[in-house]
Amino acid sequence: MSEEQKLGTAELPPRYDPKQVEDEYYQYWMDGGFYHAPVIEGRQPYTIVIPPPNVTGTLHLGHALNNTMIDILIRWKRMQGHPTLYLPGTDHAGLATQIRVEEDLRKSGGPTRHELGREAFVAKVWDWKERYHATITSQLRKLGVSVDWDREAFTMDERLSRAVRAFFVQLYKKGLIYQGTRITHWCPKDQTALSDIEVDYEERDGHMWHFRYPLADGTGDIVIATTRPETMLGDTAVAVNPEDERYKHLVGKMLRHPATGREIPIIADSYVDKEFGTGCVKITPFHDPNDFEIGLRHNLEMPQVIGPRGEMTEAAGKYAGLDRYECRKRIVADAEAEGWLVKVEDHKHAVGCCARCGTVIEPLISRQWYVKMKPLAEPAAKAVESGQIKIVPERFTKVYLHWMENIQDWCISRQIWWGHRIPVWYCDDCGHLTVAETDPTQCEKCGLANIRQDEDALDTWFSSALWPFSTLGWPDETRDLGYFFPTDVLVTGYDILFFWVARMIFSSLELTGKIPFHTVVLHGLVRDAQGRKMSKSLGNGVDPIDVINQYGTDALRFMLVTGSSPGNDIRFQTERVENARNFANKLWNASRFVLMNLADWEPAEDADLQYDLADRWIRHRFNEAARAVNALLAEYQYGEAARTIYDFIWSEFCDWYIELVKPRLYNQEDPTRAAAQETLALVLEATLRLLHPFMPYITEAIWQRLPAQSQPVEIAPEIARQAGRSELPPSISVTGYPTPLGGWDDAEAAGRMGLIIDTIRALRSIRAEFRLGEHTKINAIVMATSDQALSVLEEGRAFIESLGKTAELTIQPVADAKPQNAATAVLAGAEVYVPVGGLIDVDKEIERISKELKTTEADLTKLLGKLANEGFLAKARPEVIAKTREEAAALAEKKGALEARLEMLRKLQ
Repeated sequence: MSEEQKLGTAELPPRYDPKQVEDEYYQYWMDGGFYHAPVIEGRQPYTIVIPPPNVTGTLHLGHALNNTMIDILIRWKRMQGHPTLYLPGTDHAGLATQIRVEEDLRKSGGPTRHELGREAFVAKVWDWKERYHATITSQLRKLGVSVDWDREAFTMDERLSRAVRAFFVQLYKKGLIYQGTRITHWCPKDQTALSDIEVDYEERDGHMWHFRYPLADGTGDIVIATTRPETMLGDTAVAVNPEDERYKHLVGKMLRHPATGREIPIIADSYVDKEFGTGCVKITPFHDPNDFEIGLRHNLEMPQVIGPRGEMTEAAGKYAGLDRYECRKRIVADAEAEGWLVKVEDHKHAVGCCARCGTVIEPLISRQWYVKMKPLAEPAAKAVESGQIKIVPERFTKVYLHWMENIQDWCISRQIWWGHRIPVWYCDDCGHLTVAETDPTQCEKCGLANIRQDEDALDTWFSSALWPFSTLGWPDETRDLGYFFPTDVLVTGYDILFFWVARMIFSSLELTGKIPFHTVVLHGLVRDAQGRKMSKSLGNGVDPIDVINQYGTDALRFMLVTGSSPGNDIRFQTERVENARNFANKLWNASRFVLMNLADWEPAEDADLQYDLADRWIRHRFNEAARAVNALLAEYQYGEAARTIYDFIWSEFCDWYIELVKPRLYNQEDPTRAAAQETLALVLEATLRLLHPFMPYITEAIWQRLPAQSQPVEIAPEIARQAGRSELPPSISVTGYPTPLGGWDDAEAAGRMGLIIDTIRALRSIRAEFRLGEHTKINAIVMATSDQALSVLEEGRAFIESLGKTAELTIQPVADAKPQNAATAVLAGAEVYVPVGGLIDVDKEIERISKELKTTEADLTKLLGKLANEGFLAKARPEVIAKTREEAAALAEKKGALEARLEMLRKLQ
């Protein structure tokens, strides 16, 4: 950046090119140290930790949305004068990253992780981490996020790893971590246990097979229904409800298993639903969590017939060695051939799949490490119930509390190598378990050195649960921890409310006694233009860097937040990005115009300036916009805040005010010219600050060149000092965020200008409706309904004549006699008439609009018929139905407008 640019004297180039601005200004911000969070005792800090991206790959649009939302809050609060910390970092993502590296090894024809060995494989993963960490940080810089890179963290940093061990040891000593043998979700592909929330349930088409189980004494049989015939090889009982009259007499009798020939008992258990299926349930304790509990209650055997890789074990008899699905086919074929298959029914059911790889999971008994959740969940639920922590939008509060009330113990051990290894050592001499924060050299009980560490690693979310405070130094009482914790707001996707948000809350309360943040803002997913989730299989993913390269960072950021609302999904549409880019170009061109007309401007005292109605109006409207934006950001309504700024800049400042003041700017003798220049300069500068959190690059680039600039906020000198600078270079990011300015509120001017603008709009609307080109001069009669309105319209005569493009303008009080053959518009305060009889062929216009109305009615009838069709509503995708409704609403609105225009034309005949 040149010295001329820094001093703000360089003119804006004719065209805004984001590529020429973005990298240069990000480096300028970094060199200036603007985003290093200062510790200023006595001032209230504002802290947000980044939801750490996984080092599995590159960032996607969801990351771009999340970081844009956070950065808007951070820049807003920094400009308000808070010592502001936006703490960056990445997550090691244990299982997910290990899967990616193993896939990479397979594709390259390299050795498997087992052939490499643990140490060499982990070294490979570290190489992967370094590569993708560099990519992720580069992407974050491209997004313009104002993070404090000096405080960047990684979940497997030495200090964060120490925090993980401290967490484990503290919970273990309190009896909240234990090792137990029980049913867990198991992924046959990834060869590891999973927690409940790492299993996705998909609705799939399947079958319900009904098999005949004969009584061992030959007196009859009962029918059992199952969706998984392969598990029947592990049946050790059949259960019925003790209140079911159909089967009471059979309880205690033995059945001969049709596939294995083993005898199994009929037992009574209240778990069985009399109304489901046949009312008889086969019990396979090793392969179903409910059956496992029944097995414990009735002391049943628990044979394992499906192995950890999804293959049938020796306990499966003649089916041993088969894949689980091949075994299913063989059992069904044998049942049909031997006569014990009764029937097969189509059946939809929820199938549990590994959230990481999509493989259908197996419930298997294994020995794992668990966290006892009830004691931790209760205070975490109370923190939200009491209002200490607010969830936005509020509807997710019930979802959170429901999960907390029904929480199960958390399986935290994973059979993987990448991650935090469980800090437990087994003594092979005395069998004692040593649990320690630092690696022991001997057994703490017998003192012998024959110890070995647990092979498993901890669930990724175990370390992520500590993120808001481990990144600030916990378990040490660091200066950062004391000053910046608790953090303020967490901004994240609603899809990880349980994975991450809930775990951070209960971990923070347990370890620090404090809530980790006071507000959780949940945003939705970024979907494609059709409303579908983006995925590799659909090929509809969008790389945010591609969007940035084509349209610029500011356009992407603005598109992502406009139209968004907390908790709701948004659609990525190229047209919306183009609109955001056009908005940037509009602002750039307007700013060029302002700068070109400020060459001879010198700031003056208000008393020496003659402000006219337009000046007073735009200042008032700016104050209203600033007031609204601050209130909306305080409620996390990003979309509405962005829309408010957009409307003010595009419509009121650019389309109205600039056009209104052009005649004064071009007339060197106009006594109000200096007031127009002053207003242009001050309003543009304040507007840039209002927009800066949303579009940081273009606002900085324009602001640097403005002759009127705000002073840095009070925290700026401390930022400069901690960044090792003697003074702070100018940057819009450390100036004050606009609030309503004193002396700028002027409701009277707003009301008067409102009538003038409405009149001009009415004239433009009539011109458009009757297809009168811009160069067609029109005569207009404007009748005021009151003396006050008459005065306002006379005051705005020059504006109306210029922007309404009238050849002759008559302003008068309302008269009984109305102009003939005139198009009409009725306003609050005035009636507008434009004689069009001699300007258009009324008969031809009626014929044209009648045809257009007929086509519109036909199209609308077709769509309404679709929406009334139950078959269409039942079969069509939700996004198709929504689009059809939108199209029908637009056609209905068009029909009404055409009918109104037709009625007006018929009056002219």
